Amino acid sequence: MTTLHPALTTRATELFGVAVPVVQTGMGWVSGARLTSATANAGGLGILASATMSYDELAAAIAETKRRTAKPFGVNLRADAPDAAQRIDLLAAEGVRVASFALAPKQDLIKRCKDHGLVVVPSIGAKRHAEKVAAWGADAVIVQGGEGGGHTGQVPTTVLLPQVVDAVDIPVIAAGGFFDGRGLVAALAYGAAGIAMGTRFLLTSDSAVSQQVKDVYLAKGVADTVVTTEVDGVPHRVLRTAFVEELLRSRALGRMTRALKNAVAFQKLSGTPWKDVVTEGLAMRRSAELSLSQLVMAANTPMLLKAAMVDGRPDLGVLASGQVVGVIEDLPSCQELLDRIVAEATATLERLA
Repeated sequence: MTTLHPALTTRATELFGVAVPVVQTGMGWVSGARLTSATANAGGLGILASATMSYDELAAAIAETKRRTAKPFGVNLRADAPDAAQRIDLLAAEGVRVASFALAPKQDLIKRCKDHGLVVVPSIGAKRHAEKVAAWGADAVIVQGGEGGGHTGQVPTTVLLPQVVDAVDIPVIAAGGFFDGRGLVAALAYGAAGIAMGTRFLLTSDSAVSQQVKDVYLAKGVADTVVTTEVDGVPHRVLRTAFVEELLRSRALGRMTRALKNAVAFQKLSGTPWKDVVTEGLAMRRSAELSLSQLVMAANTPMLLKAAMVDGRPDLGVLASGQVVGVIEDLPSCQELLDRIVAEATATLERLA
């Protein structure tokens, strides 16, 4: 790896115990042991995505990640999962460094993580959410602007990031629109302690996503994503594909029917008892303020993402993506990617000096 510029040693690298202030986000069906360990070995913070895993699958994925790397890594948890507390206990028992959350966790979950010595890093999309989790004891926050893929908000990173940096005194990790060393330097200039990337890590040779699906991503431009509520009832940035176009045109009854079928399919796939499915759904409805129809539509997400990401059928599923997809043209390894980012950031810092 290129020699690190002093500015690249930040509060985030010290907090996470990593060399490079770059986080690989926990993407469902994508961020498994292979990608997470490759990121960790390259000097960044890799995060396992556990939302689509059963408890036993998560335990196996953690064990596999530990076989592949001795470096620190994290696990992304669903704060509204019925077994969230048990998963936190598992992370602590296995020596996982970071517990990240896609939805802001409640105060009791943050306390449980802290009591176990875990570093708590929620992802947020608004200043008030950052202030809330910081007051509850979160160690850092990932701030995703509207350019980011998957569930996202309306405020662009360049507006949201400085707003959050000024509001909290914990390390802030910038997400949404980042892919290179210049972006890392820009985030540091705003006051962030590092960057988080999803789409850029998905498009690496270490990602388990099939080449067929990666080719779909590589062919897209910066205008080839769309933010829609038709996937799961809340704003979701995905690639604009024929399937998504049809989804946008479909009638409400058809969407609801498909969502119900997907709920049954995901229940069978995950083995989650129906009692827990209902409990989790009601918790999601309360925490995200979803209507009943949105709650039913939310059942789309795991199966629609699996169809594209795991089964290699983008014609039958959705592909979450940030707008940054339009400026990505290659599939480096995680090591090559982070080496490149460090070199670009160092050259940029030296030029500015």
